[in-house]
Amino acid sequence: MAQAHQIDYKIYGEELQFVEIELDPNETAIAESGAFMMMDNGIEMQTIFGDGSQQQDNSILGKLFSAGKRLLVGESLFMTAFTNTAQGKKKVSFAAPYTGKIIVFDLAQLGGKIIAQKDAFLCAAKGVSIGIEFQRKLGTGIFGGEGFIMEKLEGDGLAFAHAGGYVMEKELQAGEILKVDTGCVVAYTAGIDFDVEMVRGIKNWMFGGEGLFFAVLRGPGKVWLQSLPISRLAGRLQQYTQHRKEEGSLLGGLGNLLDGKE
Repeated sequence: MAQAHQIDYKIYGEELQFVEIELDPNETAIAESGAFMMMDNGIEMQTIFGDGSQQQDNSILGKLFSAGKRLLVGESLFMTAFTNTAQGKKKVSFAAPYTGKIIVFDLAQLGGKIIAQKDAFLCAAKGVSIGIEFQRKLGTGIFGGEGFIMEKLEGDGLAFAHAGGYVMEKELQAGEILKVDTGCVVAYTAGIDFDVEMVRGIKNWMFGGEGLFFAVLRGPGKVWLQSLPISRLAGRLQQYTQHRKEEGSLLGGLGNLLDGKE
């Protein structure tokens, strides 16, 4: 028998998406703080420590420890539970934080566990456990820059994550290897072996414009990849902002006038 609440959903939009979750009476969805978009009257919001799953230690100390672990993955201490307290079906929607795609994980069909980048989780059915996953190889965290501490989603319900740009799902056979930019890895199933490898050749990383390391994924299992990591987008925006600040001279002002910025 399924432990998680059995929710229905519909995803709207193309590049800027939101997911609408339909709750039967007494069903609950959980979400990260800030993901909420809108809801029908009759849904009650409640701020909770941790994820409210049955796997969680419900003692005060256990709740504090569970919530504290979430700080390690850059998330809030709190989550929000949305429960349908009315008689009929009610809907609640959660929005993606930036351009990209919402990914649906049916944990019952994926071995009961998904490992995801720490900022990927959006929302889930109550009963899904959201914890942290430490990579076995220390070098993954020291040299990879991303991926040493990740989120794990466990259970038998639906969970939703968000990724930047275009999202690709790939099935790796046993022993099959895929090398990926570390920031492009969104999630993978528990059977995937995750490691990092240094780019060979000093000229490649000094003049190639890429990072020093890339992720090495070895099957069997499924992986989800994103074409536009938020870190890459933020880096380009920062470069652009800095460049525009440096154009504060008379020549820079003239350039702004000519290219239509003023």
